[in-house]
Amino acid sequence: MDRVCGPGTEKCGAWDKAQPAAATAVMWSCGPLNGTGSLEDQLLCQHFHLVLSIFSLLYLVVGVPIGLGYNALLVLVNLYDQNSMTMPDVYFVNMAVAGLVLSALAPVHLLGPTASGWALWGFSSEAHITLLVLFNVSSLVTMYSTALLSLDYYIERALPRTYMSSVYNTRHVCGFVWGGALLTSFSSLLFYICSHVAARVVECSKMQDTEAADAIMVFIGYLVPTLAVLYALALISRIRKEDTPLDQDAGRLDPSVHRLLVATVCTQFGLWTPHYLTLLAHTLLALRGKPMDGRYLGILLFAKDVSRFLAFSSSSVMPLLYRYINRNFPGKLRRLIKKIHCGHQSCSPDQVGVQQVMA
Repeated sequence: MDRVCGPGTEKCGAWDKAQPAAATAVMWSCGPLNGTGSLEDQLLCQHFHLVLSIFSLLYLVVGVPIGLGYNALLVLVNLYDQNSMTMPDVYFVNMAVAGLVLSALAPVHLLGPTASGWALWGFSSEAHITLLVLFNVSSLVTMYSTALLSLDYYIERALPRTYMSSVYNTRHVCGFVWGGALLTSFSSLLFYICSHVAARVVECSKMQDTEAADAIMVFIGYLVPTLAVLYALALISRIRKEDTPLDQDAGRLDPSVHRLLVATVCTQFGLWTPHYLTLLAHTLLALRGKPMDGRYLGILLFAKDVSRFLAFSSSSVMPLLYRYINRNFPGKLRRLIKKIHCGHQSCSPDQVGVQQVMA
């Protein structure tokens, strides 16, 4: 994914030469400006990369533990009290599982050779492809869970008694989301694999450009969910303007779900949009078939690092939003803590009261 010039050029990087990613991807450095940029550009580049490195280290020290802890807590709390789960809870559990994968991948990406000039370790191209596919699967699950949450919220507001957006149906939908993400990533996986093997392999002779894989991810992973979310929000805004007898239905979703939905959509698309824009820019620049100037190449690589950092940070931000906006989460958490504390023995009423105060 680091190649930014067209096929057939001589300075296209290691993707065309099928070298291991560990020996070629040197991000967070100002190498592209060497010999092409002025002294001011070099200093500015170094300052920007220093700031990015500091924020990334802070995220690794603070954000990754928060992401792992809160996402695991979100999953455990809802799985323990499955009878009280609602449709939004199922989607947030789905996003929490994807967040756990992203949190686990963050140290490998942010400290590995694909995104750091001071990498602490290296890995083979096969490991790089595996990590990239896991990242793509998590991104697809996150974006589509957000889009489907918006659509199901509209259905629940418009037709609350049809059970079209029931918990049972939502669980099956989430299973299809993971399956679809794996299938989509498999098509991209073919392009990434073929970009690492020799041209003598006939099946891969015409599939050695990673731009095709990036284009697939931009279209399926970003454009389609964006259109679905915009359509759902437009429908939801129309319903909210109309005061109907259904608004008094006791079976409707909690009003805080709307605030949680808006916060989720804004956060997810705000943090993931830069990543997909860099993939789109990489694809468009590759179609030109001309090598890039060192200054613009450095800007693109820096933008890619920033976008990757923002994408990983979504795994820590989302469970915090769920924790502080969802009204039912504290009660579920108290019941889980009570169950862990009491074990197989039943708690007395006094113990329950004390534990609720402590929680």
